[in-house]
Amino acid sequence: MGPQTDFDLELEERRRVLDAWVAKRQQIATLEAEAAELLVEQITLHDADVSASPFHRDAIYRSMISEFSAAGHFSKGTVEFAFADAQALCTHLPAVRTAFASGALSPLHVREIARASAIVIEAIRNKKIDASAMALFEAAVLVVAEHDSAARTRAHARQVAATLTGESLGERHERATTERCVTVKSLDDGLALLTAVLPEWIAHAISDRLSRMTQQIVETRINPKTSHDDLPIENLALEDPEEEECLDTRTWAQIRTDLFSDLLLASDPSAVHGDGLDNIQARVQVTIAAGTLLGADNRPAELDGYGPLHPDIARDLAGRNNGWTRLFLDPSGMIIETDTYTPTESMRRFLRARDQHCRFPGCRMPAHRCEIDHNHDHAKGGSTSIDNLSHFCRTHHTLKHPDIPDPHRWTALQESDGGVSWHSPLGRDYKDPSPRRVMFV
Repeated sequence: MGPQTDFDLELEERRRVLDAWVAKRQQIATLEAEAAELLVEQITLHDADVSASPFHRDAIYRSMISEFSAAGHFSKGTVEFAFADAQALCTHLPAVRTAFASGALSPLHVREIARASAIVIEAIRNKKIDASAMALFEAAVLVVAEHDSAARTRAHARQVAATLTGESLGERHERATTERCVTVKSLDDGLALLTAVLPEWIAHAISDRLSRMTQQIVETRINPKTSHDDLPIENLALEDPEEEECLDTRTWAQIRTDLFSDLLLASDPSAVHGDGLDNIQARVQVTIAAGTLLGADNRPAELDGYGPLHPDIARDLAGRNNGWTRLFLDPSGMIIETDTYTPTESMRRFLRARDQHCRFPGCRMPAHRCEIDHNHDHAKGGSTSIDNLSHFCRTHHTLKHPDIPDPHRWTALQESDGGVSWHSPLGRDYKDPSPRRVMFV
């Protein structure tokens, strides 16, 4: 065997990095399994609390979820999923629990297996199949899960569950339609990802309609003096330079996207109904400097809670809306005054502008879907003033209700800087700082 070359040494180093990464991921999975075991312990404590106060089951559960989300800096949904997975591991997935503890599975694998197992559990509970089917489900799923991705595990686990429960294709599709939803995820540079989960045939029908409407726009924009039937859309050329400004130069993908937006915002993408901005009915909150609004400069505006907004869009929205409020900010970006006159409405508008969202740590529920609440209970002498009012979503608002037993009740106190400090039933304090405005200078 000859001496090692530079290539051999480089290859060996790459293998070392890869092996170290795989080993570290396995260690992380093992630690995640240990974290799940702690949640199993908490579930036992939760069940004991519920047994002692069965009429306050919901309040006890909300308090537990809020405590863990605030302490771990996670969203409410993330913590609820983690507890659901831990519950599945300790009740009906012992083999998966063992594999998870060994580092053979990631939390994503466990999530998919736990979700698919719900169908089997329901069938066992309804006595459609024998309880021994759960062991078969675990064995069949782990064959794939321990050696493949979480995405493939999801498809395999669902197929195994459907086979064991005798669920037909029609029943599976009917059940799947209950998971339809629309979500939005902000991206960079003023873009966002709008995702719709809906029946497959509807999705293809929407795509086909967009394609046919796009094709119609492309055909009508082609210069009639020349046939471009055989040219792809990206290669269409303008024969008369003077016509460049009046012709549509958008790509196929851009036209489809614009049609999609117009159809949702205006129902019909035609000039009769105006463009998308004229038909926006959703509630959004935009902050823009007075000079920018007047066109003296082009500093970015801010779409509150999401990030920078192009000044032209903010100005366009301002021209279509009469609900704008002038805000006065101090050098740190904190709102200190609004220009509305009526005291009650002024306070509400100030609080909406200041809070932007629920003031429980980590909660992103928009202010317009929250309730304005006295931090110090009004019935106990709390004043109706800006420094004692905050927006809380229904879930976190009820944590403070006086009808909740003392061992599970939270308290909230607003501090001089606008931050809200929450005191939990476990004696811990969690502070939610007042949201700051981004100042573009």
